[in-house]
Amino acid sequence: MDEATLQRAVEPFFSTKGVGKGTGLGLSMVHGLASQLGGALTIQSKPGLGTNVELWLPHSSMAPVTAESTTEMSEAPLTRGTALLVDDEELVRMSTADMLTELGYAVIEASSGEEAMRLVEGGRHFDLLVTDHLMPGITGTDLARAVQGLRPDVPVLLVSGYAESEGVEADLPRLTKPFRKDELASSLAQLAHA
Repeated sequence: MDEATLQRAVEPFFSTKGVGKGTGLGLSMVHGLASQLGGALTIQSKPGLGTNVELWLPHSSMAPVTAESTTEMSEAPLTRGTALLVDDEELVRMSTADMLTELGYAVIEASSGEEAMRLVEGGRHFDLLVTDHLMPGITGTDLARAVQGLRPDVPVLLVSGYAESEGVEADLPRLTKPFRKDELASSLAQLAHA
């Protein structure tokens, strides 16, 4: 990377890739996560030689989670209902759909807020809305508010990247990307008890 690119490498939405080839959130999210955990992200780069990225995290005194302690969380009843999953990034949507399925949900997928609204207005039944925040057109926050207006009984989980706080309303339950299945399960359990 040249010096100008290196200076902007962890800025949210900065990307050297073309349109549709990346969100510009990868290094920004890693940098944010490292900072939240009391660590750091360092990048050294020389044009023509290569780039070295180091992630520094503090040593933890907590015991690691064992497979035995996670099996109880991952065992789900046959079905917990139907989740409407909305994300404009196909790979993220597929991964989240797999997690929801493993947690016992039937999943209806939509690739945009507009597509989700057509499903809602068309009477499609669902018990839970899981939506990305930052999408072209209708944002996840706008979609959540519209769904809550039509179906106040439906719990909503807003999923957003670390740097995507603009436009996110504080009262909406939020899960930060990237996340693991157990983190998704925990967020959904909190929604069920709210």
